[in-house]
Amino acid sequence: MKVFVDGSAGTTGLEIVSRLKEREDLTLVLLSDELRKDPSARKDAILSADLTVLCLPDQAAVEAVAFAEEGAGKLIDASTAHRTDPRFVYGFPELSGQREKIRAAKYVANPGCHAGGFVALVAPLVQAGVLDRSAPLSAFSLTGYTGGGKKMIADYEAANGAMDAPRQYALTQQHKHLKEMVAVSGITRAPIFLPVVGAFPRGMQVSVPLPLDWLTCDVKEVKEIYRDLYRGGVVRYQEADTPMLAADMMAGKDGMIISVIGNEERIVAVASFDNLGKGASGAAIQNLNLMLGADEFAGLKL
Repeated sequence: MKVFVDGSAGTTGLEIVSRLKEREDLTLVLLSDELRKDPSARKDAILSADLTVLCLPDQAAVEAVAFAEEGAGKLIDASTAHRTDPRFVYGFPELSGQREKIRAAKYVANPGCHAGGFVALVAPLVQAGVLDRSAPLSAFSLTGYTGGGKKMIADYEAANGAMDAPRQYALTQQHKHLKEMVAVSGITRAPIFLPVVGAFPRGMQVSVPLPLDWLTCDVKEVKEIYRDLYRGGVVRYQEADTPMLAADMMAGKDGMIISVIGNEERIVAVASFDNLGKGASGAAIQNLNLMLGADEFAGLKL
């Protein structure tokens, strides 16, 4: 099978290419530095590949999808452009019924990093009918600075401690992940979303507070819903056995740990993962494996 990574010079693309180069079951379609932004060369590469992974800005991703429509190859888009597009299957296999849809899909949208954690926590409760779709949810998300791309990485690594304090962003409540967080989770109102970037390279932790009067079940049933759905492989439920959870606890890995912490009045559901693992490159490789009929966990660091 031939795979082309369009946008292989970016943070997500570099990681995907590095992983795929180690695979004996795949052949990478590669473009020189001189041709990697050339529309004609990119189109030829997309049409020659069995599967293309887009690691591009949104507008360039839209252009690439137009190229792909002329061929029979499959495509994964890691940009924001198509995550709620009805032509695309949302690439979170662990949701009920989603793995089969991804296997059969021509186009798959890779989840956003913050959104993937939120969806993993909220969608199962909505689907089980225990969380009101109109509940006034909020989400607090800690992320490593590599999620901000090459410029942010360079800024942090050159800061010499000047950027050690965590920084909130998207304070206008217009973060680009909100649209998919609402659509995929099945809720009817956007959550108050509080993303924070920290002075650590990799890792992510998304937390959703859940007062029990928003739920039609108790804490035990919430845990059972997660435990029944997330049985291992990439995403698993795990009891929190410490009073503190480090945001980088899954750094360098492609898995995700779901936990429920709190008491009989209010709980916090937490998704811990790597912003470049299950939050980006690892998720793309998992989806690629499913779409090409390979071992779902091939090339993943679990």
